Order: sequence, then C-alpha cells, then structure tokens
Amino acid sequence: MSPPDIRPPAGIEFPRRKGERTAERILDAAENLFAARGYAGTTLRDVASAVGLRTPSLYNHFESKDALYEAVLARGISPVLRALVEAVESHQAHDAERLVKALMAQLAERPKLPQLIQHESLAGGEHLSPMLREWIAPIFARADQMIETGPAANRWQPEQFPLLVIAMYNIIVGYFSIAPLYKEVNGRDLLSSKMLEQQTRLFSELIVLIFGSSHTDEPGGQGAPPPTGGASSRRLRKRFEAVNRRR
Repeated sequence: MSPPDIRPPAGIEFPRRKGERTAERILDAAENLFAARGYAGTTLRDVASAVGLRTPSLYNHFESKDALYEAVLARGISPVLRALVEAVESHQAHDAERLVKALMAQLAERPKLPQLIQHESLAGGEHLSPMLREWIAPIFARADQMIETGPAANRWQPEQFPLLVIAMYNIIVGYFSIAPLYKEVNGRDLLSSKMLEQQTRLFSELIVLIFGSSHTDEPGGQGAPPPTGGASSRRLRKRFEAVNRRR
C-alpha cells in the first residue's frame, strides 16, 4: 500500500513569499471561527473582521470560503498524517509511543483543529464530505495499517483493529475537544504546559499497552506488560495483568 499524498489538495498552496504573514493570520482566525461556529456559521466577512481586513482582500490569498476551509485542514492535518506515515513505515513498536508525543505536540499547536472536526461531525458533517473526509480518511487508514503491520496484530483480533483506532482517536482528539468545557466546569486548563505534559505521559503509557509487542510464541501467550515507571504505570500494569488473567 503506497503512502497517501500528504501534500495540500490541488489548488491549495501555503503562501511563502508576499503576504505570508497576512495569510497565516487569516488561517489562524478562520481556524478559530470554524471551530466555534462551524463551516456554515462562519462567513468570509467574519474572518476578514477578525483579521482587520476588508472582505475583498481575502481573495488575494484564498479564492473562496471552501479554499480557506480546506487550507485550514491542510495546515493542521498534514503534519499528523506525515507522522502516521513515518510510524507505519518504521515497523517499530516504540515508534507508536513517539507518535503519540508527536501528535500531542502538533495538536497543542492547533488546539482548535479537534474542536473544528468535532463541530462538523456533531452538526451532521455536511462539509465532512468531501473536504474533511479527504483528510481524515487517510489518518484512519494509516492507523489501521500501523496495527496490522505491527506487533499489536499478535494481541488483537482483526475485527478489533478499527475499534482500537477509534478508541485512540477519541482519547487524543477528545482531550483537546473537551478542554474548553472542562476549564469552565473545573477551572483547570487542560492546554497548560503542565497538563499537556502529564497527559502526554499517560497517553504514551496507554499506547504501549495497546500497541506494544506481544509474546504470543512464549508459554501462556500473554502480551508484554507495560514498562514499570511511575504510579500510573504500576496501576496500568496491574490492570493489564488482570486482563491477561481473564483471557
């Protein structure tokens, strides 16, 4: 299976010369607005106002609202897809842990992107097809392939692979999607550097549990336990061993 094209879609070119800063400001404002209001609830006038431009000036950078929306997706999702491609091609279990750290770092830079995707999904996802679908589908496909070609394939059944991908998607992307509500309810900023560091460490431990090697050829056929580190690792280890005993 050849790697999907991770370049921006045809007709979308990130500005590199004249107007680069302005275009980046437009993308930042559009990302925030699309995340808060969705595609249908955001107008080019809204974006122009947020940047301090006249609406016609936007067309110097993006030919339409669709082009702007797709550029926002391309900017945020292409690095995620690139990281998945590298993880699949490495065929190394420890790279799954490295992948989580890379994804968390990328989404920390674009915390509105998961909210944008969730907003369109809950709203019916009219623009999830074809634009969001064009970018999201390869991510799920690559994640499936990472399980199929890695050591986790020895532990899980093929019919469980898509469920594992969905679970990890919800764990990581859901963390950023729930951040604004969680801050309102509990007053804790999930996007603070301290919380991001803690969650990245926790997710890394989870990824070892799910995608780590499995010694199915050894007596008992039990999967390898997670590394013993902090208290959270020990709790995860106990839970992991309890699951294995029930098998």
